[in-house]
Amino acid sequence: MGAYAVTLASMFPTIAARKPLMAGLAYLAALIGLLLTAAWIGTALWAESLDNAELRDRLAQLDARVAALAPNASGKDSQSGSPFIEGATITQAGATLQQRVGRAVVKAGGSLLSSQVDLEDQQARPGAIALSADLDIPQAALQGFLYDIEAGMPYLFVDTLSVQLPRTAGDQETSRMHVSIGVSGQWEGRP
Repeated sequence: MGAYAVTLASMFPTIAARKPLMAGLAYLAALIGLLLTAAWIGTALWAESLDNAELRDRLAQLDARVAALAPNASGKDSQSGSPFIEGATITQAGATLQQRVGRAVVKAGGSLLSSQVDLEDQQARPGAIALSADLDIPQAALQGFLYDIEAGMPYLFVDTLSVQLPRTAGDQETSRMHVSIGVSGQWEGRP
């Protein structure tokens, strides 16, 4: 190998060998940069964690409000029972539907003026039972009444709704409206 032997050390002299102070400063700068980056990431994660905790608290408050405002949230009509109108015969199922709507009216503070069960639509929709009712209900209770009808068990659908406002101008919380409603549901038995 002679006089022309080349080594890596001769090709690339290190900075540390030539300027140790410069190498120390570069190392210190890199170390400070890494520490600042770690501190910045840690601060960002801490702030995001606080934001998430605040959002979880707000969500819990909103869930509590929704549970408190939802009418009939714990009642037996909204969560339990069959999704179908029960009854051994279609006539009994019609009476069950009439009782269900009557309970919802009374619960809303209203009074049922008249109701009529329609069992004639069996050819078009077998098992379907419809009810037409006229009632007086406080204006402030209408939304809760409709929610009770549609969200409760058995599954009922509001087919028609006609609302007449009171003729006298009074307190909207206590004034009563005349409501005509058409409700239908499915009987679980088959003719």
